[in-house]
Amino acid sequence: MPDRPDYPALIAGHAAVLHMVNSGAVGLPVLDRLLAVTEQAVGATGAAFVEYGPNGGRIVSATGEAEWAVGRPVGGSAGPVTGTEPLPELARLLDADGRRHIVSARAEVGGVAVGSVHAVHPRTSESADPPGPEHQAVLAYVASWAAHLYGDQAGLPVHGDGPVVAALADGLAIVARDGTVQLWNPAAEKVTGWPAADLLGRPLPFPVPPPGQVLDHRLPDGRWLKITSGDLPGPVAARVVTFREGTDQHRRDHDRDLFMAVTSHELRTPVTVIKGYADTLSTHWASLNDSDRHQSARLIGQRAGELARLVDRLLSAANVVGPVGDSPPVPFDLVEALRSAAADLPADLRHRLALRLPENLPKALGDRASLPTVLTELMTNAGKYSPAGTPVELTAEADDRTVAFRVADRGIGVRPDHVERAFERFWQGESGDRRRYPGAGLGLYLVRRIVERQNGWVSLRPREGGGTVAEVRLPRG
Repeated sequence: MPDRPDYPALIAGHAAVLHMVNSGAVGLPVLDRLLAVTEQAVGATGAAFVEYGPNGGRIVSATGEAEWAVGRPVGGSAGPVTGTEPLPELARLLDADGRRHIVSARAEVGGVAVGSVHAVHPRTSESADPPGPEHQAVLAYVASWAAHLYGDQAGLPVHGDGPVVAALADGLAIVARDGTVQLWNPAAEKVTGWPAADLLGRPLPFPVPPPGQVLDHRLPDGRWLKITSGDLPGPVAARVVTFREGTDQHRRDHDRDLFMAVTSHELRTPVTVIKGYADTLSTHWASLNDSDRHQSARLIGQRAGELARLVDRLLSAANVVGPVGDSPPVPFDLVEALRSAAADLPADLRHRLALRLPENLPKALGDRASLPTVLTELMTNAGKYSPAGTPVELTAEADDRTVAFRVADRGIGVRPDHVERAFERFWQGESGDRRRYPGAGLGLYLVRRIVERQNGWVSLRPREGGGTVAEVRLPRG
């Protein structure tokens, strides 16, 4: 590690990022380039950015030695800045063997932590000093750049407007002991219509529930706010208040309508086909030859299988059939399990699969019984978004920490701003009856639930040369 950062590289890299932004690039590609610049400028062997959401953080971008961790959920929650060390859990993760220094800096917008930047430096010896204040200053500078991207909402947060919403999307206020407003974020202005200039230093204009409770409050214009609060830790006595428009009933109605729309759309085709061929057999049995009868029966069986898989997804997503992937993790042979699961794939997917599996891969720690479900869903997704007949590759590898497998197709590719939203329940890249790609939007949602219950994680990324790569990582056994 150099004693000082490479400032010429930082300036040149900064100019390249500016050029990307001025050329219209947004979101993850800009964040990826920013981390690559960081890694070079501070002499790191890897860098990572964690995006914070209300329910925890997730590594959405990483380079070099940290790239393996993309998609991994970690600690950290969007909200008012508290404490001094961002994500010590992640530092322990990246320095699991004690051979690295981790330098971190938090990205903040208006007093709200939206993420953090982390650089990985090798220890040259047991007594090697950690990176100095200049390296920390560069990380803080890069974090401010990332915060600027989030403040502009230029393709960030990665989670978009799905069910996992960054804190910037919620109204947020910090209220002092005397009840006066100390912070009023831009979303608070948008939700209520009250500008910060009218409220800072004045009492909060609506009641606040006790910490841990929820209050529905009606505004003078008839709209409703859902308000929550919590006490800020530390010596300063203050309370953080978050609020958004709407009530639980509104959200339940929306989720119910979405569930009914998706379900009716996806059930219509197999049910119609099954009924049509069953009516044909019943009405015209005597006039059909054996070949026609077998073809009709085959299509009824195929569509019934599709219908059964769809019902399984819907029931699993609704938790009707119980939790998925809940068996205690045990060591298992990932390559053997993948080969077995591949042999049980539907014929149209099995014929497209190209296996590239190594010998003597270390054992993975997880639930072997859930692997067929995970592979089937990933293969179904790959087959749906790639031309018929094109190969889908299944590969596997291991590093010091994890055992992984990848499903790579040669299809339309996933957009960078969709790599996280694709895991949301019922989310579709297209909507309406003119969608080119059918599906209920449940497959990837279930895959993430299954894998993360085994202390693993799953991620998507565009494939070099076109297509999409889905990667699942499990702890080594």
